[in-house]
Amino acid sequence: MCHQTVSLAARYLEAHGLPTVIMGCARDIVEHCGVPRFLFSDFPLGNAAGKPFDIESQRDSLELALRVLETAPCARTTVQSPIRWCEDATWKRDFCNLDHLSQEDLEQRRQAFDEQKSVARNKRV
Repeated sequence: MCHQTVSLAARYLEAHGLPTVIMGCARDIVEHCGVPRFLFSDFPLGNAAGKPFDIESQRDSLELALRVLETAPCARTTVQSPIRWCEDATWKRDFCNLDHLSQEDLEQRRQAFDEQKSVARNKRV
């Protein structure tokens, strides 16, 4: 979901008395929108709730977000998650960098993505 849209929705909810905490990966956008509470995960976009298929990182992210909701000392509080995508920061250079993939790798990823979309479509019906 769009970080800006979620941030603006959170501001609206806060203005109407509903406390919020944003879990996101786009620190610049969320902080620019001025949300009251923000849990920043230094992960690739789309993974703010934890690593895919990693229940423990997802649970830890949720618990930390709820702690931020309970304990934020002031408006516009940002807390950085201690959970790491990987041991070093090379993923930032390599993540979604098509120059590092062969045509065969690209085709395999396209097929896997198409399969996931098919699974998702079938679950909606």
